[in-house]
Amino acid sequence: MSPLVTTPTDPGVLRQAFGCFPSGVTALCALDSGTPVGMAASTFTPVSLQPPLVSVCVQDTSSTWPKLRGQGRLGLSVLAEGQDLVCRSLAAKNGDRFADVDWQAGEDGSVYVHGANLWLDCSVHSELPGGDHTIVLLEIHGLKAEPDRAPLVFHGSRFRRLAG
Repeated sequence: MSPLVTTPTDPGVLRQAFGCFPSGVTALCALDSGTPVGMAASTFTPVSLQPPLVSVCVQDTSSTWPKLRGQGRLGLSVLAEGQDLVCRSLAAKNGDRFADVDWQAGEDGSVYVHGANLWLDCSVHSELPGGDHTIVLLEIHGLKAEPDRAPLVFHGSRFRRLAG
């Protein structure tokens, strides 16, 4: 192994290093004036059981987060294996992110992706600054889980499968 880089300031080096840690991929979505708005987020973490909290990290340059943060409820879908194209669509910079995404709206304006292995009905609990990101704590109000469905895993800048 090469020696440690003592001051890792190169974003490319940091991105590659962070890519060494596999993560699941989520979709954070809601209705905005009747139209679905959403984004993909791979920085999802369970935080607390009491109160039930999870976190996602959102780039400060995101143009989607300002549209989502003001919604009363947000749908968080943990994407499942085989939903690579859904993830890419929700991460797109241009075009209709929901054009090829099978989704469902909740009565409260939350939006969920069909085929995901977990749906969380959430509201923004708090936001914390985190460098060039905002750490968003979300309070869970309801859930639907399908734990036998394999998750979508992102590692080393590509999607992977869990060994079975």
